[in-house]
Amino acid sequence: MTGATHRSGPVVSVRDLRIGYRTGHGTLQAVKGVSFAVQAGEAYGLVGESGSGKSTAAMALTRYLAPNAELSAGDLSVAGVDVRSLEGRRLRHFRAESLGVVYQEPGLALNPTMAVGEQVAEVFRLAGAGRSEAAQRAHAALERVQLTPAAVIAGRYPHELSGGQQQRVVIAMALAGSPDLLILDEPTTGLDGRVETEIMALIDRLRAELGFATILISHNLPLIAAHCRRIGVLQDGVMVEEGPSERVLRSPRHAYTRSLIAALPDIDARRSRPASGADDTARPVVTVSGVSKDYHRKRALRDVSFTIGRGEVLGIVGESGSGKTTLGRVLAGLTTYDGQVTFDQGGRPGRRRLPQVQVVFQNADLSLNPRRTVRQVLKRSIRLLDGDQTVEQLADSVGIEHELLDRLPGQLSGGQKQRVAIARAFAGNVPLVICDEPTSALDVSIQARIIDLLVELQQRTGVSYLFISHDMAVVRQISHRIGVLYDGELVELKQSDELFESAEHPYSRQLVESALSLRRGWPRGDARAEEPGQVIA
Repeated sequence: MTGATHRSGPVVSVRDLRIGYRTGHGTLQAVKGVSFAVQAGEAYGLVGESGSGKSTAAMALTRYLAPNAELSAGDLSVAGVDVRSLEGRRLRHFRAESLGVVYQEPGLALNPTMAVGEQVAEVFRLAGAGRSEAAQRAHAALERVQLTPAAVIAGRYPHELSGGQQQRVVIAMALAGSPDLLILDEPTTGLDGRVETEIMALIDRLRAELGFATILISHNLPLIAAHCRRIGVLQDGVMVEEGPSERVLRSPRHAYTRSLIAALPDIDARRSRPASGADDTARPVVTVSGVSKDYHRKRALRDVSFTIGRGEVLGIVGESGSGKTTLGRVLAGLTTYDGQVTFDQGGRPGRRRLPQVQVVFQNADLSLNPRRTVRQVLKRSIRLLDGDQTVEQLADSVGIEHELLDRLPGQLSGGQKQRVAIARAFAGNVPLVICDEPTSALDVSIQARIIDLLVELQQRTGVSYLFISHDMAVVRQISHRIGVLYDGELVELKQSDELFESAEHPYSRQLVESALSLRRGWPRGDARAEEPGQVIA
C-alpha cells in the first residue's frame, strides 16, 4: 500500500471541481462546482443518470479526460497528491501506484490476444518484478479474487471466461499496484443478480482487508445503498444532495433524488404486470420442443421446451452464458438449432415465417441504421410488416415526438432510440416480440418509462413477449411466468409470484434471494422526506 490506511486526512479530496468541453459553439459544462471527500477504507457512491457528470467527475481524478476538456478545481487530490500538477512520467507513476479502475465492460478492458495470467503479470512487471516473480504474484492475485485454480485460470483467454470471471480478473489487475483508491464505474451492469452480489461482496471484503477507498459510480440505487456508506447525487453536473446513504435514500430532500427512487421497479409488486389474455396452454403462439444449440465444443442450450400463450409475457432469467440470448435468437430465426420451434398461424400450425417475430435488442445503437432517419426506419418497417398505419401514427403509439422523425439515431438519447426500436417491432401485426435486455443499458427513470410503454403496448395489442433480462425486479414486474436458464438448461418454469415464493432449484433460489436481499427494505411510494438531509443545490 502507499499509505492510505495511515493517513490522517481524506484519501480523496475534491473541491469546486468544474469541467467543460470546448466545442465549435462554445464550452459545454459537464461538471459544475462538485465537492466531496472520501476517507481511507470508505465506500463512496456517485449516483445520477447518463449525462449527470458522475463518470466525468470521478475520471478527473485519473486525468483521463478528452483533449478538449477544461478543468479547474480548488482541490483535486488523491493520497495527498495534487492531480492537477502531474504530467508525463509522474502522472504514469501516480496512475500505476495510487489508482485502480474497474470499468463497466470487462471484456473490453482485457486484451483478447493474451491469456489473463499474462495480463495480470504485466502489471507486476511494469512495477519492476522479474518474469518468474510476476507470474507467481499474478497467480496470488487471481486467488485473492477467488479465481481458482489460479494456474488453470491464468492460462485462459478472456473469451473463455464468464462475465463474472472477467470482472474478477479486472479487479485483480486494478488491485495489483496496491492502490489508495479504486474507482468502480458501473462494475456490475450486465451481470445477473447472483454474480453482482458475489462481485460486490468480493470488493467489500478486499476493501476491509487492504484499506483502500472506493468510489462506486452507478445508476443502480439499491446497489449503492447496499455497498456505500455515503453518496452524492448528481444532476446535470451539479451535486444536488450528499450524505449518509441511509439518510439520503430513505429521507431524500431533493426532488431529483425522490424521482430516482420512485422510478425503481418494485420487486414485491404482484399485479403491476400486464394481464394475460389467455391461459398459457390454450392455443400457444409458439411451442418450443427439445431445442438444443452447440457452439463448437460448448452446448449453449440443452433440450429446452416450453410454450408462450397468446397475450402472455414469459420472462427468461439466468447468468451471463446461460443461453438466454441464444434462445431469443433461436425463436427469431437468427441461428440454426436442433429440435423444433412451431408457431401457430391462425389455427394452421407450421414453421414460422420471419414477419411473425420481431426483436427489441439491448443496444439500440447497434440495431438502428445510423444513416437512416427515424422516419425512414419506421416507414421501411411498416412496409415490411404490412402495417396499416402512418409513420406519425406509429410514432404517437410509442411516444416519439414528431420533431424527432427526421433526425438520425446518433442525434437521439438512449431512451428515444429504444422507443424507435420498439416502434419498429410494432410496425405491423406481429404476435410475438422478443425483448432481449431492452432496459439494462438505460437509466432507472428511463427504464421505468420503457417498461410502462411495453406493458401498455402489450395490453393494447395482445402481443406476446419473450422477455429476457438479468434484473429480477423488472422481470417480476412485467412477466406472467418466469423461466430460469442455467448452463443452457431450463431448470425451472413457474408463475412469477410462485417462483419468488417457492423456487425449487438451488440456482433459482440464489437468484431470488440475491434480488430480494438487495431490493427489500427499500423506500417506496414518493419517498417523502422525514428527516433533514443535506441539499446542496
